[in-house]
Amino acid sequence: MQHPEFTSLTLHLADGIAEIRLNRPDKSNAMHDAMWQEIRQAFDWVDSTPEARVAILAGAGRNFCAGIDLAMLGSIQQRIAHPDGARSREALRRLILDLQDCLSAIERCRKPVLAAIQGACVGGALDLVTCCDMRYAAEDAVFSIKEIDLGMVADVGTLQRLPRLVGDGIARELAYTGRTVDAAEAGKIGLVNRVFASSEALTAGVRDIAASIAAKSPLATRGLKEVMNYSREHSIADGLNYVATWNAALLLSGDLGECIAAQREKRAPNFAD
Repeated sequence: MQHPEFTSLTLHLADGIAEIRLNRPDKSNAMHDAMWQEIRQAFDWVDSTPEARVAILAGAGRNFCAGIDLAMLGSIQQRIAHPDGARSREALRRLILDLQDCLSAIERCRKPVLAAIQGACVGGALDLVTCCDMRYAAEDAVFSIKEIDLGMVADVGTLQRLPRLVGDGIARELAYTGRTVDAAEAGKIGLVNRVFASSEALTAGVRDIAASIAAKSPLATRGLKEVMNYSREHSIADGLNYVATWNAALLLSGDLGECIAAQREKRAPNFAD
């Protein structure tokens, strides 16, 4: 399938798995203007491409991502300059909302997204991976909310999503102190699902998990993400009502019939995208 051309990412689709790789290894994959926008474009493409059933988000080189590019951060004052202070602040608010949306595209994507993390995952990179469905790490991975050490409040998702992963107290400790969490602790507190012994083992292991997901019913997988995201934001009663409505519409599908037939015939199911 043809996909958009990128300058800071690579995208490869095979066997239902879309692999998106941050590709500024000489800058530790620091997120500059183009990368923010291309992350949104890439996941919009995954969402709209039937052949893509699951996505892996990874980083080229030694580090997953060093967060926002400091040159981009330093240029913000100039970019929002206006003689009217109110209009300048309005422009900054719109810029922040747009950066938030670039990362929220991962959460909006109907396909599961697995983050494969090696080396540094700090600052804006943590905002990035908290948008993913699951996170996996190599033993050398380190995580931190670095914004406090820049004298600023993290503003593109970590403060909203991280407490749901690790609990409020741990999230506050990490946000207030900016301390570094290694891979072992990240696994212990629930920030990552699993820790692998090396980057090579991480790549192979995450691809195996992605392949397992890609082999399942694409319609049911998309439904799982929709229902679980909805339920996370609503009461149990609301979530139960929503999934009843969802299944009333989509339960009796061709995929259900194929699963039953495959089990009866003792073969692997074959699903349409």
